[in-house]
Amino acid sequence: MGGLENGATNNQNSSPTTTKPTKTSLSPDSMINLDQGDPTLFEPYWRKMGDKCTLVIEGCDLMSYFSDISNICWFLQPQLGDAIKRLHRVVGNAVTEDRHIVVGTGSTQLLMAALYALSSPADRHPVSLVAAAPFYSGYKDQAEFLRSGLYKWEGDAQTFDKDGPYIEVVTSPNNPDGAVREAVVNRGEGKLVYDLAYYWPQYTPITLPLDHDIMLFTFSKCTGHAGSRIGWALVKDKEVARKMTEYMQISSIGVSKESQIRAAKILGVLGEGCRTADSENFFEYSHSILKERWERLRNVVKNSRVFSLPKYPRDCCNFTGKYMDSNPAFAWLHSKEDIDWESRLREHKIIARSGERFGASPKYVRISMFSPPEAFNLFLERLSAIIDNTNGNVVT
Repeated sequence: MGGLENGATNNQNSSPTTTKPTKTSLSPDSMINLDQGDPTLFEPYWRKMGDKCTLVIEGCDLMSYFSDISNICWFLQPQLGDAIKRLHRVVGNAVTEDRHIVVGTGSTQLLMAALYALSSPADRHPVSLVAAAPFYSGYKDQAEFLRSGLYKWEGDAQTFDKDGPYIEVVTSPNNPDGAVREAVVNRGEGKLVYDLAYYWPQYTPITLPLDHDIMLFTFSKCTGHAGSRIGWALVKDKEVARKMTEYMQISSIGVSKESQIRAAKILGVLGEGCRTADSENFFEYSHSILKERWERLRNVVKNSRVFSLPKYPRDCCNFTGKYMDSNPAFAWLHSKEDIDWESRLREHKIIARSGERFGASPKYVRISMFSPPEAFNLFLERLSAIIDNTNGNVVT
């Protein structure tokens, strides 16, 4: 899940007609923020699309609360629903037939809607909410923020042993470690929510169209358009979709139509680029950037006796028709030394997110692979210096 990544910064964008990426103003002494998952890395691709994604909205457009009163999710713009279905068919990552689409302000709001829909006010005790560690750090924050009596955060699904109903969030590929996940608890009274924010071809091989009761996706990690705040859920059960929509109605009276039609336009351009040979495929473009970054990071870490990165199995991607490596959005960097790895990196002016936030050891940190090129290059330089020091080499 993208969620609200702490420490986000504003970028000054240049004219849409230029193909230059957003510039940074880093000096050798600058603090590098690799905590956040802000996907502006993909901005140059969308600049090259130029007017293909441009929309004109007149002052009289989109004034009503309602989009389609015959739909359970009555504020879902029909063109967005159609674009979502088309893209999933092209990519082959999720079943959309006989599903209800519920649109939300990012997948963060949709998770809260799912928890509301899967809980019952009639229960004597709040339903337990779990996720296998390392889990996305935002789940705990979101579950505890309103101190709801409907559900209670219980932490690691791998150690969960309470009787009674529970909800397990399955994040696959996982944030922070990039692993492909399945449910852990597997008991009769459980309900599952699959967070599939990163199940797109730039991050992982697409091995099959997933077919779960509730599947969450987000525009931000699919295309990089985090600022539009659009997510969607594919929901099998009509009553669950109705209750999720009820949550949206109560909390925000729907979702911005401007954001929805922009998302529909961009998803349409993305899908068309996947089908035509005369257009650069966004997924191939973004995969090549992440692959190159992972290769450079692994080349730095392989020289260390102390630090390590996860290894991912190669698999055949049905979307590309090729065997591919995973190139996750985040690097799950581990230190064999008994140190607070987050604090150690901060001493070298690198901000990362500690493994403790994810229910893991402070020997781990999550590193965003989305940073601007200048920041990523500076990070590799500083990490190399740390490794040389750790290996006992002289650093000049």
